[in-house]
Amino acid sequence: MPAITAQLTEFKTPWFEVIAKYVDFSLEPFYSLQLLDYVSIIAITKHQELVLVRQYRPAIEQYSLEFPSGHVEKNETPKESAERELIEETGFEASYVELLGVLNPDTGRLQNRLWCYLAPKVNKIEIEHLSELGIEVVLVPLKQVPSLISKGNFNHALNLALITLTIVKKPELLNLNSGELKGDTYEILK
Repeated sequence: MPAITAQLTEFKTPWFEVIAKYVDFSLEPFYSLQLLDYVSIIAITKHQELVLVRQYRPAIEQYSLEFPSGHVEKNETPKESAERELIEETGFEASYVELLGVLNPDTGRLQNRLWCYLAPKVNKIEIEHLSELGIEVVLVPLKQVPSLISKGNFNHALNLALITLTIVKKPELLNLNSGELKGDTYEILK
C-alpha cells in the first residue's frame, strides 16, 4: 500500500486549508482541502413534503435547491449540527433524527466527510423564525422529487447521494415510483 512520506499546509483560510501530500510513488505532491465535516438532513413533514432550501451559490453562479446542510462545528456532534442546521435554515424541528451513513464527498480533493441524517417527522417551530440571509425554505411534495431530479432542478450531487441512501435504507419513506414527471409544484415559504 502506498505511504504518505510528507504532508505540508500550503495555504490556510478560516474555511479550509490546502494540504500538499507527498506519496512514496510520486515526486509531485497531491493536493487536498482540509475542512470541517459536512452534515445534511433529509426532513419530511407530516404532509409528505421534503423541506428544502433555495440559495444562491457563488461557486456555480446560480441558485441551488438543497437539503438543509452545514458544517459540523467543533463543539458539536454531527447529529447536533444537523438538528441545528435544520432549525436555523428552515424553522423546522425534528422529533427524531437518524444517521443514514457517512460519505466521502470527493475522494480526489476533500479530506472531510458528509454525515447524512434523516428526520422523518418534522414540525414548524411555534416561535417566529428568521431564516438565514439568502435562504428560502421550499416545501416539495415527495411525489414531485422525480420530476425535480429528471429536469435538473435538484442536481446537487451530495443531495442525490442522500436520497439514494434514504431509498436504500428506508424505501417506505420515499416511495418515489408513484411520482409524476409532469409539472413541478412546490411552495416557497417566506
